[in-house]
Amino acid sequence: MYCCNCGRKLEDEARYCSVCGTARPPIRPPNEESRDRLQLSRVRAGKKLAGVCGGVARYFDMDVTLVRIVWILVTIFPPLPGVIAYIVCWIVMPQDPLPWSVTPRPSSATSQILST
Repeated sequence: MYCCNCGRKLEDEARYCSVCGTARPPIRPPNEESRDRLQLSRVRAGKKLAGVCGGVARYFDMDVTLVRIVWILVTIFPPLPGVIAYIVCWIVMPQDPLPWSVTPRPSSATSQILST
């Protein structure tokens, strides 16, 4: 790897350039970005029926409206394959995990004060 400031070659374990002192950019594992992008799951937010079209649109990085229109066309013209594919995807695709929310839990002293 080379320094982005002065262009000198950096040692593998170096965190700073030995010539100019510029910090080395953090190195991300190669699979971290692709792992997040390649996970096929049903969406929780913005779903119309089961979130299948939203999950497929996110997986292929497409507009969800376009995916819905194509799925409707596949369902209408040969009716059985489109409906079966949607039901199978509904059953097989996992749903997105619930978002984490940080809400303080009332302590036992607070709940005793509130109950009186």
